[in-house]
Amino acid sequence: MLAGEPYVADDPELAADLARASRLSAVFNASAAADDLAELLGEVGEGTEVRPPLWVDYGYQISIGPRSFVNYGAVMLDVAKITIGADVQLGPYVQLLTPTHPTDPELRRAKWEAAEPITIGDNVWLGGGVIVCPGVTIGENTVVGAGAVVVKNLPPNVVAVGNPARVVRRV
Repeated sequence: MLAGEPYVADDPELAADLARASRLSAVFNASAAADDLAELLGEVGEGTEVRPPLWVDYGYQISIGPRSFVNYGAVMLDVAKITIGADVQLGPYVQLLTPTHPTDPELRRAKWEAAEPITIGDNVWLGGGVIVCPGVTIGENTVVGAGAVVVKNLPPNVVAVGNPARVVRRV
């Protein structure tokens, strides 16, 4: 899983990690306490605010830089690493989705999965409801409009909108 190789989703070790994250998420979502968030996630920078509810797969593969803001209802499926830079703003209901699934129905039935990391650069703003797909990197200072679906890397210093997200101008 961590190396990006296919894995079987119902592995007992992964199930234990998932149960841990579920328990810690429930605690954070009830308290919104920074200490609870720090226990759930791999790294949380100074001055970062995350508004509950927050949903994760494992939590420990998520790193959020300093002074970032995550609004209500974020989904961060961290089967692979999710790296969020400094001064990032995530609107409500943003989804960062690292898991991939085989197109072959027999492999899916056998519960094989894989994942690709997501990287969000410094000073990025993702509008409400943005979905970022596996393997995507969003360059620094980029703005992604509400409801966009980001399926490919976005360069720094642009505005992107739509489904699939496309660059409409430079900033």
